[in-house]
Amino acid sequence: MPNTDKQSLRQQARRRKSAARLFAVQALYQMEVTDRTVDAVRREFEDHRFGERFEDHEMEEGDVDHFRALLERAVDEQAGIDQATDRALVERWPLKRIDPTLRALFRAAGAELKGDTPPKVAITEFVEVARAFFPEGREPKFVNAVLDHMAREMRPEAFEAR
Repeated sequence: MPNTDKQSLRQQARRRKSAARLFAVQALYQMEVTDRTVDAVRREFEDHRFGERFEDHEMEEGDVDHFRALLERAVDEQAGIDQATDRALVERWPLKRIDPTLRALFRAAGAELKGDTPPKVAITEFVEVARAFFPEGREPKFVNAVLDHMAREMRPEAFEAR
């Protein structure tokens, strides 16, 4: 396979993982505001949202395995992820007081930080997700700071001098 084909496949795989992250945030948000189960929301996203077409826009096909892994880990380990997020937030702004979209983002990002993705990659990716939801706001910088704190707590070995 020519080098450009391999590069194209890698870029496509990265886009699909990025889309899975965005979908995971949307799904976690939807679970919180509608009280629907993870299985019901996961099915809805996989059956109807991945690759969905709008008037002038087509949603990316997400990496289903990555989407499922983020959702499952975020739900299974929500208490620990929320505690890590709370420790990263300013004392007067506990997790329960912040925007529900940001709560969902921190849960999805925390799930990824608990996995194998290098922390710097996860942080960069979720800052981009924040930009998608808050294109004009300061939230992406806030997300970067909170996730950096969470990553250093959850994966300190990734930040040790080599």
